[in-house]
Amino acid sequence: MRSTRTVDAAGIAAATESAVESATTGSSRVPGVVAGVTSENALLSLSAAGVRAVDGPDSNTTDSMTTDTVFALFSTTKAITATVALQLVEDGRLDLDAPAAEYAPRLRRVSVIEGFDHAGNPQLRAPSTPITTRQLLTHTAGFGYDFFTETYRRLTRDHGVPGVISATRESLATPLLFDPGTAWEYGSNVDWAGLVVEGITGQRLGDVMSERVFSPLGMSDTSFTPTRDTAGRRAVMHHRTADGGLRPNRKWAMPAEPELHMGGQGLYSTVRDYLAFIRMWLNDGLSDTGDQLLRPETIADAERNHIGDLRVHRLPGVLPAVTQDAEFFPGVSKTWGLTSMRLEEPAPTGRPAGTLGWGGLANLYYWIDRRNRIGGFWAAQLFPFFDPTAIAAYLDFESSVYDLTEA
Repeated sequence: MRSTRTVDAAGIAAATESAVESATTGSSRVPGVVAGVTSENALLSLSAAGVRAVDGPDSNTTDSMTTDTVFALFSTTKAITATVALQLVEDGRLDLDAPAAEYAPRLRRVSVIEGFDHAGNPQLRAPSTPITTRQLLTHTAGFGYDFFTETYRRLTRDHGVPGVISATRESLATPLLFDPGTAWEYGSNVDWAGLVVEGITGQRLGDVMSERVFSPLGMSDTSFTPTRDTAGRRAVMHHRTADGGLRPNRKWAMPAEPELHMGGQGLYSTVRDYLAFIRMWLNDGLSDTGDQLLRPETIADAERNHIGDLRVHRLPGVLPAVTQDAEFFPGVSKTWGLTSMRLEEPAPTGRPAGTLGWGGLANLYYWIDRRNRIGGFWAAQLFPFFDPTAIAAYLDFESSVYDLTEA
């Protein structure tokens, strides 16, 4: 049932501007932020503050954060990959519960790791059941990340397995942490779902997304490979230093011509573009121009709990330079839909049970509240993930939006 809450659009616009300004000032600040809020049929706010790079001259407007700044999306890419997978389900070309290896044959070679022997070599066995695409979309297939899982960290550190940021086939040649469907663990599952999409369509994932999502939604600044124009508007990656300061890293970038279009983390985009995507989800699959990207019943099914009694748990930061320990709303029960984390209870920010949301590694965060027909996106380029200043500022931003909605 839809809420009858009234949204104070003018107040939300002012609150967004205030939130991004406050996040970029003070001794422990975020270098730059763009954030916005959308309803199901209109952009309600879009604000920018701070700078694209802290070592740039403030007087040079090209260094100022602007609302058309381009960000590496990291894991906020996942919801878009899941959307094109659901479109293929609607087309009758993808069965979520069939063995995913029917579409991505390399999955037939995946093993389960049971530990390491005395010489430090991984001990592997065959999985008890085949992996399904539903398990890939819900992070119950068994894949992990080396910055959240010590087992994967040993594989990258001691056995030369490249991290997923390399966007190579070799980076996905990792074992499962458990038998498919028996646990929840956040990892490279949706990168594999992207290979499922490519196996079905015979196209690169970015081309599928462009045709099926970006073009109908007017997401002209979104791609796996930046153009000359979007590359010129990119925010620089920053690192939080031990004393709370900021260190820009102008050399950091994902591969300019990635071997794989990584469905779990590879896109670049703007906040405006991503809000158009959120708006489609709020509006039962309709674009601003009336294109039906997903059926209402598909979206309704995608937002329900698809992992049963399993729960989303705290993610330990085993690579501190990349991520701190991470958990949204500790103490609140959380599951997973087909695209994002789902709240089973209300959050302290005012977000109700049943809503969707997640984040990206460089402190990007979003939520989709179809009950109240409102969603938001907050974007920075700062390591580590769950930086205390960044996450606190984001949560204050979300809370301010719900303070400005009235029953």
